[in-house]
Amino acid sequence: ALLDLSLLPNYGPASVREIAQRQDLPAPYLEKLLIAMRQAGLVNSLRGAQGGYQLAQPPNKIFLGQILQAVGESSQPLFLEDYPDDLAAADWVTVSLWKRLHQKLRDTLFSISLEDLYYDARSWQAAQGESASFVV
Repeated sequence: ALLDLSLLPNYGPASVREIAQRQDLPAPYLEKLLIAMRQAGLVNSLRGAQGGYQLAQPPNKIFLGQILQAVGESSQPLFLEDYPDDLAAADWVTVSLWKRLHQKLRDTLFSISLEDLYYDARSWQAAQGESASFVV
């Protein structure tokens, strides 16, 4: 939805219905996500006949990690939460390795902007040829 908004003049506004149609998503589900993203400061909501949702910042200032965090997604492997404090040495090495990998993943997610995703999608589209299209 945010990538969709990034393609619009002034980054929106667009109604939930318009975005849902373009992205082939159920409107109630999309509205729930947009509310969470509004609460996180990623989008603004504008009331009225010409209202809808609009990016709160330019696409190069909104990062994938922020979006995932706003909608309650975690990149942490579930099993890390279940490990007790009294681990055997081999288990501790494994957990330590996974924690370091998780931190690298997190760093990467917070370095990829909406603008990066847009250009990646456009590059893929160009490689596929004129007839290829992508859903944002």
